[in-house]
Amino acid sequence: MEQMVEMMQNRDPEQYEFHQAVKEVVESVKPVLDRNPEYRQQAVLERITEPERVVMFRVPWMADSGQVQVNRGFRVEMNSAIGPYKGGLRFHPSVNLGIMKFLAFEQVFKNSLTTLAMGGGKGGSDFDPKGKSDNEVMRFCQSFMAELYRHIGANTDVPAGDIGVGAREIGYLFGMYKKLSNEFTGVLTGKSLNWGGSLIRPEATGYGVVYFAAEMLATRGETFADKICLVSGSGNVAQFTTQKIIELGGKVVTLSDSTGYIYDEQGIDADKLRYVMTLKNIRRGRIAEYADTYAGAHYIPVDPNLGYNPLWDHPADCAMPCATQNEVNGKDGTHLLKNGVYLISEGANMPCTPEAIDQFIDRRILYAPGKAANAGGVAVSGLEMAQNSMRLSWPREEVDGRLKQIMKSIHHTCSHAAESYGVPGNYMAGANIAGFVKVVNAMLDQGLV
Repeated sequence: MEQMVEMMQNRDPEQYEFHQAVKEVVESVKPVLDRNPEYRQQAVLERITEPERVVMFRVPWMADSGQVQVNRGFRVEMNSAIGPYKGGLRFHPSVNLGIMKFLAFEQVFKNSLTTLAMGGGKGGSDFDPKGKSDNEVMRFCQSFMAELYRHIGANTDVPAGDIGVGAREIGYLFGMYKKLSNEFTGVLTGKSLNWGGSLIRPEATGYGVVYFAAEMLATRGETFADKICLVSGSGNVAQFTTQKIIELGGKVVTLSDSTGYIYDEQGIDADKLRYVMTLKNIRRGRIAEYADTYAGAHYIPVDPNLGYNPLWDHPADCAMPCATQNEVNGKDGTHLLKNGVYLISEGANMPCTPEAIDQFIDRRILYAPGKAANAGGVAVSGLEMAQNSMRLSWPREEVDGRLKQIMKSIHHTCSHAAESYGVPGNYMAGANIAGFVKVVNAMLDQGLV
């Protein structure tokens, strides 16, 4: 195993996030490999860490000024053993091949845990939609899809949204796909309701984060009532994580964006959350404006020289990192534990560094990795695919009920797998083991392909 990891690092030394994701899974599944020697003989680790296909392409587009711009596009089709590739598109300046491979690799196990027939993939571009006009975003999306459409399809690869890709971008992407392919099909999820989208899809990731956390609390006979929660981010996942916590009786005191964070000791209630949604989704403003609007709220700008994020240094019971990868480092982990946090449910993908995770597991707090806790988004994407296939639209209550049941099932699966391999209560190991075994067994059933 160590030799395989070393070879991977030497072959692609710059792909740090991908290495981090692989090492986490490899360490968790060592007991599985020891118990099943045929997995080593069939080189399943080497096969599952190598993408089935990687597509990279240029994306030329014209700015409103008339200046031609060129970005880079990606689609990593990681594993299709249990279904067509499924995973989001991310538009952000940080996007590179290593980040796409990390996200696609995580997606394989996340999708496996949902119980739905979906493989894992991820894509995106280093294009930044912030500050761009609607026409510029449309021209970029059309150029991006002009290449991507060759590689996707309702039974091949079904992208969705991610950071920087919301309803606006999905609409432009779908319109171009429909024009080029001359068919109306469920090739993208996260669509608007009046042309094939699913109720609850925008809320699904955030709601799922809280539903999974509620299952963890239930193992200790507790609920969200009166729990103080720290939430990072202020986009889709953070917004609906906050909404569901409020509904269940908890109190969220923080939100953030790339410029800094706000701390509101009185709590972000439903009215304040509506303000945040208007600010971020419609006006596309900065979270600092929240502190200008509500007396008693404090805004703390980002200090890149600090070495930790003070958002995680407030008294609380629960923490939901919903911003981006590796946002919670070792110092942040220490602060969280010092301030009484005993539940962490990851809304972002791999938001905690290995140093932070080691502390959480050593202290035996309730820690849910993103591949389990934030699987609600892709789960409802899978439900959207099913509705598209049947040309049906399920009511809100049915989709939400199915989401709750899926998150409950994921919690049970992770808990059972951890217990079966001698690490009860370790949701990270349980998620990695359960997702890994299902995918690997399907790969072996299908031969050496």
